[in-house]
Amino acid sequence: MRVAVIGGTGLIGGRLVSRLTAFGHDVVTASRATGVDSYTGHGLASALAGADALIDVSNSGYLDEAGANEFFYASTLNLLTYGAAAGVRHHIALSIVGTDRLSRTEGGYFAAKAAQERLIRSSGRPYTIVHSTQFFEFIQSIADSASIQHRVRVSNAFIQPIAADDIADAVAGVVAGAPANGMIEFAGPDRFRIEEVVRQGLRILHDPRQVEADPLAQYFGTQLAEDELLPGLDATLAPTHFADWLAAGGDPGEAGTPIAPEARAHDAAIREPAAWRRPAGAADEASVAVEPAP
Repeated sequence: MRVAVIGGTGLIGGRLVSRLTAFGHDVVTASRATGVDSYTGHGLASALAGADALIDVSNSGYLDEAGANEFFYASTLNLLTYGAAAGVRHHIALSIVGTDRLSRTEGGYFAAKAAQERLIRSSGRPYTIVHSTQFFEFIQSIADSASIQHRVRVSNAFIQPIAADDIADAVAGVVAGAPANGMIEFAGPDRFRIEEVVRQGLRILHDPRQVEADPLAQYFGTQLAEDELLPGLDATLAPTHFADWLAAGGDPGEAGTPIAPEARAHDAAIREPAAWRRPAGAADEASVAVEPAP
């Protein structure tokens, strides 16, 4: 199968390309680094030529609603248009658990992701939207976004993060099946308060900043209810526990830090970002065919 991975040099994309190649697929790595820009459309026709599936794991580097909307609308419309012209039979997009809820109550980056999902759903193209919880590798970025001098004030909400390797495995497994024409969810096996997971991550990084839970603190500019980042009851749970991942040398800062919204005024370039346990009664997600961000 020929598979085009949009954002194929990023945190998830790089892992996905490696897995799909190992499975014997003909993989096209599409990113600005390889001369393909989904935002402008440059190189897309060539990248998607002959592709059976398209996997969009690209991301906006901007977290404000205007910047994220600009990227996701143009990029997704290009991917759908060029994909239809190339005869792509399965459009797969990685999105975020909680997008539907937070787009209604808070807007911002989540509203842009929700708009991306609406474009895909209304396109008439065969698709699967994969919702993932936050990545272990993004923990330092959470701290950086909530840091004031030497203090990190984070939301008191719950989070159920997942290893980037696990979500890459999940998306790779989805490619071989038929389009779900809907959304499926994946999450890590452990639930934490954001304060707990950030404190553990910074300790591993020998980062001396003091972490505090604050019910008024925002999460990338968004006010969270306690459970808004948690997956639904039918989510597929990944095998990797956070403590085991840290013990094995996992890097909570691997994802880097996104561009701050205010930086948009100084930089006009949009840039791309980086055994399953199922609940009783849940469908076998691997039998359904089938990428955040923060």
